[in-house]
Amino acid sequence: MADRLSALDASFLYVEEESVPMHVGNVAILRRPRSGFDYARLLSLVSRRLAYLPRYRQYVEPVPGHLARPVWVEDGDFDVTYHVRRSALPSPGSDAQLFELVARLLARPLDRDRPLWELYVVEGLADDRVALVTKTHQALVDGTATLDLGQLILDSEAAEPDDDVELSPWPEWTPSSRPGRARLLLDAITESVRRPTEVVDNVRSAARDLTTTAERLFDTAGELATTVRSLVRPAPRSPLNARVSGARVFAGTSVTLDDLREVRRRHGGTINDVVFAVVTSALRQWLLSRGRPLEPTDTVRALAPLAVRGPDDVTFSTISLLDNRVDPCLIDLPVGEPHPVLRLQHIAHAMAEQVRARRSVAARALVRVSGFAPATMYSLAARAASSLSGRLFNVVVVNSPGPQHRLYAGAAPLERIYPVLPLAREQALAVGITSYEGNVYFGLNGDRKALSDITVLAGAVTEAIEELKGTNG
Repeated sequence: MADRLSALDASFLYVEEESVPMHVGNVAILRRPRSGFDYARLLSLVSRRLAYLPRYRQYVEPVPGHLARPVWVEDGDFDVTYHVRRSALPSPGSDAQLFELVARLLARPLDRDRPLWELYVVEGLADDRVALVTKTHQALVDGTATLDLGQLILDSEAAEPDDDVELSPWPEWTPSSRPGRARLLLDAITESVRRPTEVVDNVRSAARDLTTTAERLFDTAGELATTVRSLVRPAPRSPLNARVSGARVFAGTSVTLDDLREVRRRHGGTINDVVFAVVTSALRQWLLSRGRPLEPTDTVRALAPLAVRGPDDVTFSTISLLDNRVDPCLIDLPVGEPHPVLRLQHIAHAMAEQVRARRSVAARALVRVSGFAPATMYSLAARAASSLSGRLFNVVVVNSPGPQHRLYAGAAPLERIYPVLPLAREQALAVGITSYEGNVYFGLNGDRKALSDITVLAGAVTEAIEELKGTNG
């Protein structure tokens, strides 16, 4: 039987436009080891480990007439060198130059005729560093059978110098034959006999406007989407809601976990509350820098997906993550409140209400899950975001904890990592946040027209934590 995409996976393909690519990404900055780290080594490392991710050698084949959802097909012409690419900055490249390159790379949609992922190694960074930039389509990273490529590239221990991955043999792989039109139609008809209403739905989906199709498909993601639509008022008007263009801007910044803990110790709340208070303060300063007047009651509504346990889950494990869900929680960020501690207290109260309403998963539980990677959480969160109308929120903010021990790609230690979340049609900013080895990293992905001043927002993040540290309760 055909390996068919789920309704939700297929929906990400249906609604994708040239200006709204539906992939998640990461920007990982590595320190080049003495033994070296180059394109050939990375290529061999990826090639050897793709055996653990068979989906990464498959592409999406549509069914004639849209009688059924597309199917996954092994790419008989799979070329790993097409997916693992090489780029470079004029040496010595700065972080600003890297982020400009990232914005251009992540703005381009993935090739639908090939497996839906790309990995760039960017050389020429100052201080003998190298960057890895990943792009993975949300139809590919489903959070269940297929996880993010970075989970297999990064290890907890460095490779020994004599374990040179460049010299390691690539594993042999024999793809299955490509199904013809007749086979695709036969499988579709066979399934339609078992589920006669599905073929009608698929034909209607293909004929409808993309927006209508998206709303219908995303409504099936969970009952929560329908509930929220009926109970929550529209989001406040904001420059963050704009029809996005095909161009992007990206900025990355960081704060230390120790600073966040100090704020928590002095003013209460959780680390997550403090992170959202920092985002709130940064958005406030960004709005003020644009000359936008703010009333004390003004808010920006954030979609802040939370990993939650099912009613029968006592503990949290890899299985419960994969079988679990990420609920789309809406948080009103008090950008109009002038006092930073009061902003934190408002957020802590709102977050506590969400936690009481849901069996949310603690950060330490997420980190303990074997094989868990922030990129998988970002994809699951983006799916949760897609289940809601864009009229209900202004910005997506996803905070996913990462490991506090050092990771390596081969022998190269990972120094920093910035997440890149996709934009929706009318959301000009997505904020991805992760922690790693004592620091918290913010990845700000924005529309180039709506957020040409994204560096102002990035700078406001570091100013926000200093403001919280220097304020008495």
